[in-house]
Amino acid sequence: MESLWRDDEASRFEGELGLRVYTSRLLGREKSLVLHGGGNTSVKLVERNRFGEDEAILYVKGSGWDLETIEPAGFSPVRLAHVQRLAALERLSDPDMVNELVTHMTRAAAPPPSIETILHGCVPFKFVDHTHADAVLAVTNTPGGERHVREIYGDAVIVIPYLMPGFDLAQAVAREFERQATAKTIGLVLLKHGIFAFGETARESYERMIDLVSRAEQFLARHGARDLAAPPAPAESEATPLEIAALRRRICAAAGFLATLRVRSTAQALAFARHPEAERLAQQGPATPDHVIRTKRIPMLGSDVEAYVAAYGEYFGRHAPLAREPKTMLDPAPRVVLDPRFGLASVGRTARDARIVEEIYEHTIDVILRADALERYEALPAQDIFDVEYWDLEQAKLKKGGKPPVFAGEVSLVTGAASGIGRATVAALLARGAAVVGLDQAESIEALHDRPDYLGIRCDLTDEAAVRAAIARTAFAFGGLDMLVLNAGIFGASQSIAELSSSEWRRAMDVNLDANLALMRACHPYLKLAPRGGRVVVIGSKNVPAPGPGAAAYSASKAALVQLARVAALEWGSDGIRINMLHPNQVFDTGIWTESVLAERARRYGLTVEQYKTNNVLRTEVTSRDVAELAAEMCGPLFAKTTGAQVPVDGGNERVI
Repeated sequence: MESLWRDDEASRFEGELGLRVYTSRLLGREKSLVLHGGGNTSVKLVERNRFGEDEAILYVKGSGWDLETIEPAGFSPVRLAHVQRLAALERLSDPDMVNELVTHMTRAAAPPPSIETILHGCVPFKFVDHTHADAVLAVTNTPGGERHVREIYGDAVIVIPYLMPGFDLAQAVAREFERQATAKTIGLVLLKHGIFAFGETARESYERMIDLVSRAEQFLARHGARDLAAPPAPAESEATPLEIAALRRRICAAAGFLATLRVRSTAQALAFARHPEAERLAQQGPATPDHVIRTKRIPMLGSDVEAYVAAYGEYFGRHAPLAREPKTMLDPAPRVVLDPRFGLASVGRTARDARIVEEIYEHTIDVILRADALERYEALPAQDIFDVEYWDLEQAKLKKGGKPPVFAGEVSLVTGAASGIGRATVAALLARGAAVVGLDQAESIEALHDRPDYLGIRCDLTDEAAVRAAIARTAFAFGGLDMLVLNAGIFGASQSIAELSSSEWRRAMDVNLDANLALMRACHPYLKLAPRGGRVVVIGSKNVPAPGPGAAAYSASKAALVQLARVAALEWGSDGIRINMLHPNQVFDTGIWTESVLAERARRYGLTVEQYKTNNVLRTEVTSRDVAELAAEMCGPLFAKTTGAQVPVDGGNERVI
């Protein structure tokens, strides 16, 4: 492992807190050291207080901040003298410890300090870095972990057996520092947990961390456990997208909450799921208690969906009440599913959570396989894992989470999503917590949002093979489909029926009607599996109840689409799928309203463009966002008992009224 320190970069950070920020980000950049909020860093500074006195302040990474992106505001300033006095107490409960730390910060708006704040305060060095380095965990998570660590580091590190983070661990660190530390001590290894490095400057502490981790990597390499043989190139997933959707439905039912499911059929995932000892390796526990992930491996069961999901039902039936006190169990679902048919599936209440689990477990696989190659992978005992998962601080954190967004754990697909109503609908659904797949022919659809709960797919909706492929990607990315918004459409140039060509007529029908029929047909089996019931919103048009001259192809195709949706509402109600329609009018911030079309329509009505834009009963302009917000609401609980409805969004149209 190489140091990422660059003098020119470091020069842009002011003072010792600034350099603390810089080296924290360097650690956060390296995923084999730190993953998703893991690890922590600190620096001890002297500052002038309100009374003009010099006071030692411990700046420690605050809860909720990620080392890769941390700012100075992400460090919690705690009075060091109080921290060190706390370490001298005979006992202190973890909730009381948190209270003592929060009430002795010098900045009320700072985030809560790390649970390991007292530990940082007990280390007699100015800068302290802590990571969960993959290489170190591969060494410590073996029967001979302590022996290996002492062989690698000698007296350069203090070695402490596993203790759960908190007050007891901090006291153990203080005690062992006095007993084990020498002039050569530059770090600390917590067995089956992680590694600390210390220094008097930010650079020294950071580069000592790099050196210590490099020594572990070199040890693994000497024992043939560093560069493992690459798994063979994987075949494609043997599980169908519909099986994945069925699996997600069963998991949600067993867990009691909605979740997304993300499938990875990489060479690494498939090789691990097909490992002859996968059951032993995967069922022991995580590489570090910071990554408590419940895992289930299911044997290959062929293509029988019912048998496949029944295996999960049987598993959940036996294992759901894992907690000794079931009332305290807030989240009984597994986070990882391994299956030789598709590899790895990660489960999360949100798409972001599922992505985090996936990344953590991919690193966990590396740790497991290297530890097993070195000696034998050995995780923490089940009791220690249980204690972390149902630790009062973790349970309080879960309870404190508040009410989830209305569509958390649900998946939506929006067509014509690159602009106008479609783009606004994507934003409205994301804001309500849904994972969203956007389809559009425009290349910009792929980069519309850069976030784990969005997937943009460039797709020609008139190509049924491309549509099926897009739905398959949706299932593997998020686990299925709950909501479908049919928005894509074309509005040709204004033409009288006498002038309308067959090709223009056919084009309107192909895009506005036939493509939507194919998409509905392809999505139906997935919507049937939606845990909360499928929902479809069709973006119709004012031209359905009140057509205008010069728009025969558009009006007829939209009217046919609405009639199709009405029939689907009748047929799909027994499947728990509800279908409702919106009829917008004169939404001018959409792709179909070019300047020429707008000018032509205004001319036909004898109005100026500005008059035409507010030509409704309320004399108001209707925007894409107005339509999108109502489309999202139609997928929500307010419309839970409504299907087949047609709602205008037009500012009031005299002909419709």
